[in-house]
Amino acid sequence: MPATQSIDKHTEFARCFESNKLSPFVAFHWLALAFKDIARAPLLSLIYGLVFTTIPAAIMWLAFEVDSHLVILPAAVAFALIGPAFAAGLYDVAWELEKGHKPTLGHSLKSMFRNPAGEWGFAILLMVIMIVWMRLAALIHALYPNVPNPNFEQLSAFLGLGTLVGGILVVAVFAISAFTPQIMMERRVDIMTAVVSSIHAVRSNAAAMVVWGATIGVLVIVGFLTGTAGFIVIMPLLAYASWHGYIATIKTKKPRKYE
Repeated sequence: MPATQSIDKHTEFARCFESNKLSPFVAFHWLALAFKDIARAPLLSLIYGLVFTTIPAAIMWLAFEVDSHLVILPAAVAFALIGPAFAAGLYDVAWELEKGHKPTLGHSLKSMFRNPAGEWGFAILLMVIMIVWMRLAALIHALYPNVPNPNFEQLSAFLGLGTLVGGILVVAVFAISAFTPQIMMERRVDIMTAVVSSIHAVRSNAAAMVVWGATIGVLVIVGFLTGTAGFIVIMPLLAYASWHGYIATIKTKKPRKYE
């Protein structure tokens, strides 16, 4: 008989965690819970809010200094890409509140290193996507009409391709990052397991994720319209709501209810 190779059944790669079915407008409940988290941890929320506000402020400053509208869209997408990678500290605050503990800055900072391999891998993945997007934006700009005051017909190819590529990228990034950071931080799994589980959860709850994604988009726009000052509240709010979304979406062996 040929020798059989033993398999370690405890070693799994790219598993997929099951997800719950969500109601279409559940995102507003997550936001309500997030407001409660801000009220329970106002100082930590303010500290992280100030930190995250510097990112869009830098984007606005860059656009002003370069004096070109072309940097705004790639920079805004970069902000959307980089933001989730640095939200682990706020996830930890919400998680500590869920467990009935008093969150601290030191504990939340340590949480950023709970799964260093996964977190670094995720950050690199986001950076690669950001670089690809900026290269694609540069290529698409080649279609911009080389005439003063172009009309809509002359702009149609540029706008159509830009919208198509941008839309595909945004959907892909949202599906990848919706629950990946939370899964990696709490469960310490490999990056592929987290990414596959996040994509599966988004695909299984398309209506709820469309509402959640639109909510994120509206709040990000509000943040920029307030000269980035609104991000002091918006970023902690979105991070806490994302944690509650993770709790509600990704199944666990024991039901978790945190209201």
